[in-house]
Amino acid sequence: MKGKLTIVSTGPGIREHITPAAVKAISECDVIVGYKTYLEFIEELIEGKKIISTGMRQEVDRCSAAIKEARNGNFVSLISGGDAGVYGLAGLVLELLTESEKLSVNIVPGVTSATACAALLGAPLTHDFAVISLSNLLTESDLIKKRLRLAAEGDFVTVLYNPKSKKRTELFFDTAKIFLKSRSPITPVGLVRNAYRESQSIKITTLVELKNEDWVDMRTTIVIGNSQTIVSGKRMITPRGYRI
Repeated sequence: MKGKLTIVSTGPGIREHITPAAVKAISECDVIVGYKTYLEFIEELIEGKKIISTGMRQEVDRCSAAIKEARNGNFVSLISGGDAGVYGLAGLVLELLTESEKLSVNIVPGVTSATACAALLGAPLTHDFAVISLSNLLTESDLIKKRLRLAAEGDFVTVLYNPKSKKRTELFFDTAKIFLKSRSPITPVGLVRNAYRESQSIKITTLVELKNEDWVDMRTTIVIGNSQTIVSGKRMITPRGYRI
């Protein structure tokens, strides 16, 4: 590629949780490409640069625009919330590039929602865990249900991304039913909405009560504990197994 393309992960979105490597990559680029909502979180870092923003569900257009700018000789930062390699844009960019171009792309890691929300809830991920998206836009619902069932049967702490939208609610309610077949009704469940932002909401409930949380939406991350997860001092804890 004539220019340079860096896929930059910006974590939860606030300045304190953006890595120095991400800040450096942004400062060195000429062009910023990203989802308009994510760009709003980093306005102070992208001032004075050429901005290309797209809306929701325009991921292919966004990645294609970043690649085009790099091919034209520009230094480009493609912004991805959370970690670009976790339900992010890194994979799509690599699919769109030629074999030789793949070698010149830099991917800057970031804080993904699972770990960001876990820190707010306590320490629920200190043993084996699975991360599953309930969005069926790109994955068949039956496959999502299979993965949920296997995670439940395997006693994994399970993190749910994109749990529910206004039109898409069935998989959210199915999740509770699936896990109740393998877990105690009082299994701790943590919910975090808009992590690290002004409208942040945090709640710890139980598996049997999960279906009643009608405020859950696409900006919510859910952490379902395993058979050993407890709540102490209003914090979720999944013991690693150390002798105390």
